[in-house]
Amino acid sequence: MTRVTRSLPALAPGSVEAAFVIQGYDEVVAHDTVWDEHSHPFHELLWNERGASTAVVGARAWTITPTLGLWMPAGTPHSGSAVAGTWFRASFFGSGTTSSISDTPVTVEITPLLRLLLERLGDPALPDHSRAATEVLVLDVLAPSPRELLLHVPTSALLRPIAEAIREDPGDPRTLTDWASALGVSPRTITRAFNAETGMSFARWVAAVRAQHAVALLTRGWDVEAVAEQVGYRSASAFGAAFRRTTGLTPGIFRTR
Repeated sequence: MTRVTRSLPALAPGSVEAAFVIQGYDEVVAHDTVWDEHSHPFHELLWNERGASTAVVGARAWTITPTLGLWMPAGTPHSGSAVAGTWFRASFFGSGTTSSISDTPVTVEITPLLRLLLERLGDPALPDHSRAATEVLVLDVLAPSPRELLLHVPTSALLRPIAEAIREDPGDPRTLTDWASALGVSPRTITRAFNAETGMSFARWVAAVRAQHAVALLTRGWDVEAVAEQVGYRSASAFGAAFRRTTGLTPGIFRTR
């Protein structure tokens, strides 16, 4: 499969005049696509109609789905990626006409109501007065969500080999003790490093990687049993329990309808 890299400019908030309150864009990517780091002069709400994609800010990587979007404040440098067939949506909010719901990127739950309102704004025949009323409703229901598919990616020389291997293969069965032996350090050293760099233990970090990878598979139509095996769990029930502990959500919510 061909991979396409797109380069966009880094623009400061307000550097481009916004003659709109909310403006939408959507695209089905034909190839695996990577967006180099860039920033927008407008606030942006990223969400997907189909499939899962990733947005990266520094060492933080969010998974974006049809039910969990990401609010990106104007001027925030970020990169991203999506696999072929992903149908992504972006709603831009004029930084001069709307206030950001957060100073930093935050997850936004794409509720049925919010989805309907955003889709209504995509109707080119929508009268001006109806557009204005719909925009008010969108701004009223937009709010950060405590639910998120966020991964803090460690970058130290010690943890990088672990992070790269597990992100490449979330089903990697190696334990903390296995990695300590392979790297010639104590398990306690790795534990301390993970807590310092990611704010979580090795086991919780692995569970987070597996949850993100699982979501990408679920949104492509994989059944739960196959996903569980692919990401390293012995049963669908064990996978479901770990997924709920990590995300606060059930795997079924991400299944393609």
